[in-house]
Amino acid sequence: MAPISIADIVSALPADDTWGPAAAGDNMLQGVPYAPFSKGDKLGRMADWTSESKDSNRGGRQAYNRNYRDQQVYGAGSSSLFAVQAEDESSFSVVDNARNTAKRTFGRGGGTVFRGRGGQRGGAQRGGRAGFQRVGAGGRGQGDRYYDNRGGGRGGRGRRFGWKDYDKPQRNREPSVNVRPDWNMLEEVDFTRLSKLNLETPDGEDLESYGFLYYYDRSFDKPPVKGAERRLQSMDRAAYNVTTSQDPVIQELAEKNEATVFATSDILSMLMCAPRSVYSWDIVIVHQGNKIYFDKREGASLDLVTVNENAADAPLEASETSGGKQDSINTPNALAMEATFINHNFALQTVIESQDAKQEMNQPNPFYNASEETEPLASKGYKYRRFDLSISDEEDNLNMIVRTEVDAVMKNPVSGEEQHLIVKALNEFDSKAQGSGGALEWRSKLWSQRGAVVATEMKNNSCKLARWTTQAILAKADGMKLGFVSRANPRSAAGHVVLGVVGYKPREFASQMNLNLSNGWGIVRTIVDRIRALDADEDADKVKKYVLIKDPNRSVIRLYSVPATTFEEDEELAGDEQEEKVESDEE
Repeated sequence: MAPISIADIVSALPADDTWGPAAAGDNMLQGVPYAPFSKGDKLGRMADWTSESKDSNRGGRQAYNRNYRDQQVYGAGSSSLFAVQAEDESSFSVVDNARNTAKRTFGRGGGTVFRGRGGQRGGAQRGGRAGFQRVGAGGRGQGDRYYDNRGGGRGGRGRRFGWKDYDKPQRNREPSVNVRPDWNMLEEVDFTRLSKLNLETPDGEDLESYGFLYYYDRSFDKPPVKGAERRLQSMDRAAYNVTTSQDPVIQELAEKNEATVFATSDILSMLMCAPRSVYSWDIVIVHQGNKIYFDKREGASLDLVTVNENAADAPLEASETSGGKQDSINTPNALAMEATFINHNFALQTVIESQDAKQEMNQPNPFYNASEETEPLASKGYKYRRFDLSISDEEDNLNMIVRTEVDAVMKNPVSGEEQHLIVKALNEFDSKAQGSGGALEWRSKLWSQRGAVVATEMKNNSCKLARWTTQAILAKADGMKLGFVSRANPRSAAGHVVLGVVGYKPREFASQMNLNLSNGWGIVRTIVDRIRALDADEDADKVKKYVLIKDPNRSVIRLYSVPATTFEEDEELAGDEQEEKVESDEE
């Protein structure tokens, strides 16, 4: 049988059985309206069942969502030719036959408790979802409010975290140091990668101790009488926080080849807790010979104590506030200076200064010069401790010496042993101001709801508390004393009162806030290996300098290679200005 071709099939079809568009004479589309369109029209959604009608009060999704603010609907400019006229439904009504089982609840004193979006008395302002208000409680007045922090709201003035977060302006924080044109970026690492590092390190060994310690005043552990809180005093004592490479003890240990890497506990704690940080910071790394020093700049941000750095709604910068006096004292920089001042004086005030009752370390304070200093020394003990960062027994030993600090000493009431303490202070500026992070009012809640207060501080100040706990563990301190200091007047940063002191064991406190020191040691070892690999083929006597910077607006750190003379001219200029200031004061 011969094959059949396509031409045979086409010829066998009827003449009127055709496929394709209708002929021009067909009247199939007569009477159908035609909507003109333009080539510039944008094709959006085929159908949006979530949009409201034009008669709705909210105006539909496009009326309040900025994602569709500039979007045009296809054919929106044409007349409504396809609109279907519905019948008048004004005569219809819906009858609900279901029984309403909701009960009206009454609070203590006859007041009705209203739950929902909160709101001020008689007002329609939108507040926190979980906030609620007690009204008319037996003559106590409408100002008697009760708050619930689960929604982050505070009555009518609060806001739900997450509500319209997409429409908030992006904060652009300033870096701790400006990147110069002659700096070369070598590495950029995000916090996700840093959080996965891990290195098990022994507890370390003590090499030498310097300074002396006063005994802690145990009367601060008692809850103060309401209205008789202790005022925070300003005390002039000589306290030192010298950077690593300028420490005479570390210089001596480096000459003896006691270790390869050197750092101080405040610098090292910032690096180990880097994944928790939000604000920008920088660390200077100097590689000379086979020695690596973790340093800080003069006046670096590492020396300042941050406030509510990790809060969901952190304090606003000066450029973002309305410019009032109350706003100016609640900016991040102003709060950091206030918190640094509080911590310095709180550690001095909580000890009993007695020359007959104090613990002397093996060596005197290495930074104090009695012939030049006029202020008495502060209670401070410096413990130089060595840690083994080796990964395996086969490789060369990689040791690190850290200068750690303790603030006071206390006798154990049971065993009578002397215990070293780290003394720090948390500060409250205004529980109702922007940036408070939903904190409870300490004056009324510190002792009745201490767990909730501490949990809120762990959330809002995760990085700061992690650094303090890391410093305590590095120093092998036996305890931590956390003071709670508040402003005497929320509108003024001049006066402060001590509301109480709570004690913790460093390891237990680290477990409560999910602090993993093995992760911190993994970060340190990774940075050290990177520096050693960069200078493996270069001259061993040449000084190489690097700067590690936390990005102010992203969760990344960057490693820069900088000239060896970087920051030296800044330190010389700062030294000259300090000398001129001293001379002017003497005159």
